[in-house]
Amino acid sequence: MTEQKQYVTLGVAESFFAVPVTRVQEILEPQPFARMPRAPRDFLGIIDVRGQSVPVIDLRLRLGMPAADDTLDTRIIVLDVAIEETMRKVALRADRVFEVAELDGPLEPPTKIGSRWSTDCIAGVGRRNGAFVTVLDLDQLFSQDDVVAGDIAA
Repeated sequence: MTEQKQYVTLGVAESFFAVPVTRVQEILEPQPFARMPRAPRDFLGIIDVRGQSVPVIDLRLRLGMPAADDTLDTRIIVLDVAIEETMRKVALRADRVFEVAELDGPLEPPTKIGSRWSTDCIAGVGRRNGAFVTVLDLDQLFSQDDVVAGDIAA
């Protein structure tokens, strides 16, 4: 497998993350979404993207961070993700999007500190301008069965 060269870098709380630019379809400003009853806490609802219903996941909550209100920098990143072996559109709400960039050097594997911490959704850790950047494995991030709303977008 060849390593990605370019990533969309984004911020959540004080952390830096990146997703492969090839998976990003659009970056949108916050907009109202239709909430779904009895949905998981990180599933915010669905939005309309060019006539298609797309589920929106709060990246903060998906990563186990505390919730936060939208700011002027909040963005919704529409992505192509493999869910149950089918490519689907899913959106992530992030605190901010920085740029499309190459990371400084190759990715390192995530640190192993024991069996209680799952690193499945981390493709690797890189650096950008001296800061650590966690590259997300989008397919693993959404492999949990709680994104059943992806069926809406099928």
